[in-house]
Amino acid sequence: MEYTQLGRSGLKVSRLCLGTMNFGPETDPSESFAILDAAQAAGINYVDTANVYGGRLGNGATEKIVGDWFAQGGERRDKTVLATKLYGDMTDWPNNGKLSALNIRRALDASLTRLKTDYIDVYQFHHIDRSTPWDEIWQAMETAVAQGKILYAGSSNFAGWHIATAQAEARRRNFTGLVSEQSIYNLITRDIELEVLPAAQANGIGVIAWSPLQGGLLGGVLRQQRDGKRRLSDHAVHALATHRDAIEKYEDFAAELGHEPGDVALAWLLHQGGVTAPIIGPRTQDQLAAGIRALDVKLDASALARLDEIFPGKKSAPEDYAW
Repeated sequence: MEYTQLGRSGLKVSRLCLGTMNFGPETDPSESFAILDAAQAAGINYVDTANVYGGRLGNGATEKIVGDWFAQGGERRDKTVLATKLYGDMTDWPNNGKLSALNIRRALDASLTRLKTDYIDVYQFHHIDRSTPWDEIWQAMETAVAQGKILYAGSSNFAGWHIATAQAEARRRNFTGLVSEQSIYNLITRDIELEVLPAAQANGIGVIAWSPLQGGLLGGVLRQQRDGKRRLSDHAVHALATHRDAIEKYEDFAAELGHEPGDVALAWLLHQGGVTAPIIGPRTQDQLAAGIRALDVKLDASALARLDEIFPGKKSAPEDYAW
């Protein structure tokens, strides 16, 4: 396993982040435990979850599964860099969502209880809160750090100017601010190259890429359809129709390289400046093994250039649309 610093922090994390959103609604607890054990055995130390994960089982169900895994002992918690998130409404009662000081306090304590731990390594804002001032947010986070309940702060789904503002306000308070930003990023969806990625790099923030396979479109979907191994949702059918020509070229190129399409998509992210790790969200141990396999895929300059031809990227703003 390869490791790198999380942004400008001193924290070392694996180049793959294990996402847990499927734990509970798609993967039962025993299989979830097996995936977590296999990931840790492979050297993955970075585990991401959120208080709203749980799907049909209800908010908090996924955190409870991760907490039950920690409770088995065997240094499971000590070897894990644990990241969770808050923002989404946990109930329909006021103040049980977003980033008010009250909800930060309540949501953090509730996550700690479900996760059966006394601290969170990286506590992340799941979305920007336009109704709460940064002074209030950072004061609440400073208190949590002083109490030893969190070590670092991270964001998710922030725009570039949100990152810049958050860091400016943190510096004004002599606070560390954000060390990571989770954003959708893959060969098809490259919008963060406009402003989010440059803002993160300028502020020493590590980017964690979610949906690295664009909902499976970059995982060999055409071949799977031909082999009768995959049925697509209506949304996926529409997305595939939009990108079919590029995906055909992509799957053919992956075959030329001698790799699975999903491996190439993950490897491409690992070759992008500013990206700390893509999030892999396996439902099975086989899917976990496939994600780990991508670490061995090396893409040279010509391969990277060919992928840019198939899926054109963005220049940093404003050059992408102006001089």
